Amino acid sequence: MWFAPERRSGRRWIVPGLTLAAGLTLAVALSLQGRTDAGLAALAVLAGYAAHLAYRRDEPALPISAAFGSGHRARAHLRAAAVTGDVTVAALVGAVVVQALRGGEWLPYLWPAALAGVVYMLSAMIAGRGV
Repeated sequence: MWFAPERRSGRRWIVPGLTLAAGLTLAVALSLQGRTDAGLAALAVLAGYAAHLAYRRDEPALPISAAFGSGHRARAHLRAAAVTGDVTVAALVGAVVVQALRGGEWLPYLWPAALAGVVYMLSAMIAGRGV
């Protein structure tokens, strides 16, 4: 193709960059309203989500794990598990942002979002070692 690799690689950073920019904008807006704690929490959640998106931007396909067996059923199960996790994390991030903007209680959504981030980070480190 005529596309240079440098051009294509920039596109992969758009969504993580926009997510981080939204977190910064939200943090500033909430801080100007006097809700600095909610702004910092929203920034932390969106920065973590941006890091998650940036980490997965080069992922060509889901690997086959011995825990899921092999073949078509294993790929389907692994994809279903990945989609379930992605949708759950996106819902938690959205709940923190919406509750912070509403001025409602955002802390109950922050803990599961933080837990999801920690579990994902640990599992990525462990899976990266080939264990």
